[in-house]
Amino acid sequence: MPGSVQNAAPATVLPQSLCRAFTHERAYPLIENEYKNGESQRSVLATNSRKRWRLTKRLTPAALQALRTFYDARNGTTEPFYFYDPYDTNPKFSYDPTGQVTTGRYTVRFNSDWQQSSGPGRSDAEIELLELA
Repeated sequence: MPGSVQNAAPATVLPQSLCRAFTHERAYPLIENEYKNGESQRSVLATNSRKRWRLTKRLTPAALQALRTFYDARNGTTEPFYFYDPYDTNPKFSYDPTGQVTTGRYTVRFNSDWQQSSGPGRSDAEIELLELA
C-alpha cells in the first residue's frame, strides 16, 4: 500500500550490563495553548505514555566503550533494537540475549546523538532511548 510505513524490526538486543544503567521515564503527549492573561488550555493527544530511558549511571571505561560500539553499530539513531527494562521483566532483572522473551522487552532506538564529556579520570555520556512500538 502506498504511503504505509513498516513497523520497526529490531535484529539485536542491548547487552544486559548496559540495560541496568538506564532509568525509566514516561511522557504523555499533549497540546497546550497559553494565553496572554496567564491561563492555559491543555488537551491530551494519547491515552498511553511514550516511554523513555536515560543513562543515569557513570559507566566504567569498558562499559562506556561497549555502549559506544553498540551505538555505532546501530548507526546512531537510525536502527531499532530490543531493550529489556530490568524492573519490567519476570522475574525481576532477568534477561534474554536472543530477544525472544516479550515480558519487559521494548523496541527502542537511540533518541539523541552521542554526547560525552571527559575529565580527569572519568568520562560521562548522555544518551536516551525512545520506545518505538
